[in-house]
Formats: sequence, C-alpha cells, structure tokens
Amino acid sequence: MTKIYIHPLPVRLWHWVNAVGFVLMILTGFQLRFAGTVRLLSFETTVDLHNWIGFVLIGNFFVWLLFYLFSDRIRAYHPELSPRLHFERSFRQMQYYGYGIFKGQPNPHKLGIYDKFNPMQSMMYQVVMLMLVPLIAVTGLLLWDSTVFGGAVQFFGGTRVVGTIHYLLFVFFCFFIFFHVYMGSLGHTVTAHYKAMFITGYEDAHDEPQEDTESPRSGA
Repeated sequence: MTKIYIHPLPVRLWHWVNAVGFVLMILTGFQLRFAGTVRLLSFETTVDLHNWIGFVLIGNFFVWLLFYLFSDRIRAYHPELSPRLHFERSFRQMQYYGYGIFKGQPNPHKLGIYDKFNPMQSMMYQVVMLMLVPLIAVTGLLLWDSTVFGGAVQFFGGTRVVGTIHYLLFVFFCFFIFFHVYMGSLGHTVTAHYKAMFITGYEDAHDEPQEDTESPRSGA
C-alpha cells in the first residue's frame, strides 16, 4: 500500500473551517430566507451570526488562495490544456462513476501530489473555488451593507438582482455539499478520504492504476 501526502496541514485546517462555516451559513441563510417558517434563533442573532461567519469564510478563502499561490501545490489546479486529453480522461472517469465503481473496477485516475483531482473534479473545483465562491462572497458583501456599496449594487442591477444571484448560489452550495460528502465516501473504504482530509493528510493509492502512457498534464 502506497501512502501519498496529498493534504498538507494548511489545506486541512482550511477545509475544517470551511466545512463548519458553510454548514452554519446554510442553516442561518435558510432561516433568513424563510424567516416566517423556520426559527432557530432570533432574527437579529441570525443576521449577526450569518454576517460574522461570512467574514470568517472570506478570510479563510484568502488563506486557501495564498497557500496555493505561494506553494508548488498550485499545480493541482493547473487545467489540462489539451481538449482531447481532457475529454478522454473525463469520459473514462464518467464511465467509472456511472457503472465501473459498482462492478469493482479500479479508479482510472492515478493519484499524485500534483494530481489530487481527477479530470471531472479538477474542472468542478476550478469553477467553484475561482468563480462561485468569490461571487457568493461579493454578493454577500453587497447585501451586508447596501448603503456603503449602493453604487456597486445599482451597477449590478439593484438589490433584487444581487439578492437573487446570492440565493441561487446558496441553493447550488446546498446541493454541492451533499454531493461533496457523497463523493468523499467513494474511496477504497467509506471513511478513507475523510480520514485523509480531516486527520492524516495521507491518501492510500495502492489500487490506482496508471491512467495512460501519454505525457503528463500540459499545464504542469
């Protein structure tokens, strides 16, 4: 069995804070959206909690960003620059998730320090971390104080437009977290990926075959 140190301590700390923060943001956001139906805390307390957790998560995002920008681990987020290779690898990964995993077939993705994501994960996390997370943070800031950021709010179409975008992103992240937890259970044991991310940092790679014999990722 080969163990690879995939998740350094700064990444694991970021992930712990993010996991707790996003769950709390969803719970408080749900109460704010459906204030007449759900009442876990007073409205004022819920607003304050939602805002403060939001600031913590914004700071936490910059911890993640600075760590990757100033370490060689940024290579894990390099996109595949060959459309043909990206399509072929993504298609093999879809086949694996669609039926291969249920037949006990090995994962076609070869895990590595700079290849922690399979092609589908790589594309998803680039969109989530570099576009959707900043977007929900910016819309949240604009809604936090529409007086101070009044000009920006009007530029983006007004409070209704900004609020709708923020709400749609809220719905997306609700589904994303459930999907993320499910995907985390698809290691060689149900808890393998959870232990690696939350405790040890080491992933087991004993059953992951070489994906192909072509050149490594173009952007690496």
